[in-house]
Amino acid sequence: MKKNIALVMGGFSGEHDISINSGCQVYEALDKEKYNVYKIVIDREGWYQLTDNGEHIAVDKNDFSVNGVRFDLAFVIIHGNPGENGVLQGYFDMLGIKYTTCGFYTSALTFNKGYCNPVVRSFDVVNVAKSKLLYGDRPVDVDKLLEELTLPLFVKPASGGSSVATTKVKTREQLLPAIQEALQEDCQVLVEEFIKGREFDCGVMRTKSEKLVFPVTEIIPTGGHEFFDYEAKYEGFSNEVTPAEVEKEVSDLIQATSSKLYDLLDCKGIVRFDFIYDTEKKELFFLEVNTIPGQSAESIVPKEARAMGITTAQLYEMVIESSL
Repeated sequence: MKKNIALVMGGFSGEHDISINSGCQVYEALDKEKYNVYKIVIDREGWYQLTDNGEHIAVDKNDFSVNGVRFDLAFVIIHGNPGENGVLQGYFDMLGIKYTTCGFYTSALTFNKGYCNPVVRSFDVVNVAKSKLLYGDRPVDVDKLLEELTLPLFVKPASGGSSVATTKVKTREQLLPAIQEALQEDCQVLVEEFIKGREFDCGVMRTKSEKLVFPVTEIIPTGGHEFFDYEAKYEGFSNEVTPAEVEKEVSDLIQATSSKLYDLLDCKGIVRFDFIYDTEKKELFFLEVNTIPGQSAESIVPKEARAMGITTAQLYEMVIESSL
């Protein structure tokens, strides 16, 4: 008997449209002969099933059903709130519905960079840049901040992805406006020292029988972009080289560190770890963990899987079967 799979997309953040794009890509890749797949959209106006002919059918939030259909699994592809921060996971836990992502605690912890960074630092397996977590309801003392941190700095929402409202700050005058911009996206802001080096990503997932550590990808911004910002990610201003053209010892270090962090943070499903490698000091720095990485055709993890000889259809089937 075919399992009913809820492909959950959308969300409340600035990544809503990216999530829809990812969700539709996953929907196209899934084998409808094996699974009954329902596209479920969550947004502030309501939760609904999006049918192939564009019809909206309301979701009953009491038991997460559609027209009486109950789901065996939620394939969560929401980037940001409420899919990546543990909110949906807690809801599904209460309803007894299985899902494809990390649990609610890991999701909540890793979603907030200001909380996750000290935990990762405590593992003593990778460097973490010096940073300061700011709160929107408290005044900002720029001078004191610059006594603790050294320019240039990255200013970003503590909870958010896709580099939304992320700014590289080079001068004192740029700092407060960057903080105010980030506060438009989140009530907490992370101010982090800039690490000069090469940016690398590595996906990890656990199947029913093994843990897969994917080939490493290098992110090379182009078109004048100094880092992997929103435009570089989604408007073609970057080269993403998979497998990364880097010394084997560096690639091995990134994969080994990703594998350790996956276990130490108690991750589930597909997770992507982002790093900066300081080529002068020859040191690896942790940037962040994405517990629901993008799944569009050009997203990093599907590219890494294909480089490993795994098709996107096979990748998502492994996710579903291991989660069930």
